[in-house]
Amino acid sequence: MKKTSDNQALTLGDIARQVGAELNGNGDTPITGVAPIETAGDGDITFVANKAYYKHLNETKASAVILSPDAPSVSIPHLRHPNPYLTFARVIDLFYPAKRRLPVGIDSRAVVDDSAVVDPSAGIGPLCHVSRGASIGVDTELISSVFVGENATIGKNCLLYPGVCILDGCKIGNNVIIHASSVIGSDGFGYAESETGLRKIQQVGWVEIDNDVEIGSNVSIDRGALGPTRIGQGTKIDNLVQIAHNVQTGRHCIIVGQVGIAGSTKLGDGVVLAGQVGVVGHKTIGDRVLVGAQSGVKDNLEAGKKYFGSPAREFMVSSRIEAAIKKLPDALKRIKKLEQKSKEE
Repeated sequence: MKKTSDNQALTLGDIARQVGAELNGNGDTPITGVAPIETAGDGDITFVANKAYYKHLNETKASAVILSPDAPSVSIPHLRHPNPYLTFARVIDLFYPAKRRLPVGIDSRAVVDDSAVVDPSAGIGPLCHVSRGASIGVDTELISSVFVGENATIGKNCLLYPGVCILDGCKIGNNVIIHASSVIGSDGFGYAESETGLRKIQQVGWVEIDNDVEIGSNVSIDRGALGPTRIGQGTKIDNLVQIAHNVQTGRHCIIVGQVGIAGSTKLGDGVVLAGQVGVVGHKTIGDRVLVGAQSGVKDNLEAGKKYFGSPAREFMVSSRIEAAIKKLPDALKRIKKLEQKSKEE
């Protein structure tokens, strides 16, 4: 069973006070771990945020559960909060408090140029390479095999996992997490036709990652051809995403796995691109737009609306098209019968 870092249980009342939830039942219930509702056991706290999981409430072996105010009544001790998922995230933080992964200082196996500025509180792990003129901020950790290019800057309290590459001139803000093998500042895909074939266009821009961004593994964000590619504050990017040169995202966007965004496209604040969405270049996607999985975006999208399909259309339009397509086989059969009948007459 998972325990707190000091191997001491918390009471449910302790947890309620610390996460700001309404306590129902015995506040002295000991809680020693967290678990999904299907596998939770004695001492675990779990949560239900999706109505589809209400069916597990009467059979769970958990000692406590976190629910929304309108969830069904349960017999076990529980917490209620308008956002049970967020509350559960805060409970996880109680059991797994943040801690440093590296000791302060520069590992003897790292290579740090004499002109680089590394804050004394930072941790530079083995086989990292910090190039000329680079800057590493307060409490930032480069776990191992991280490459930081010339004149790149990384802000405060950042965490870069193994194999991350921050290439020349790129700027990373504060509280940024970048997972393994992602590349920030690779060349944009720019070529011009010439009499001898395709000629590479130098990509002389950079990438700017704002504060509180998290980037998954194996993500590639290209530098601008001229000027920056920008990722807005609080944006979260899943694994295996490609963001091309001079793309601009707003704040608090969600970009899910295998999305591809072509050059110079602009995303507003709070945009959600679901898995495998493709966006062509030089388009504008308005604030709070949601694009469904596997959609292809070829036009500008109006703020505050939901889209899906290829090409992406407003949700209700695409839904009607999908419904009509399902009827096509039967419709074709009826047409063939009518054609045959017409020939016989």
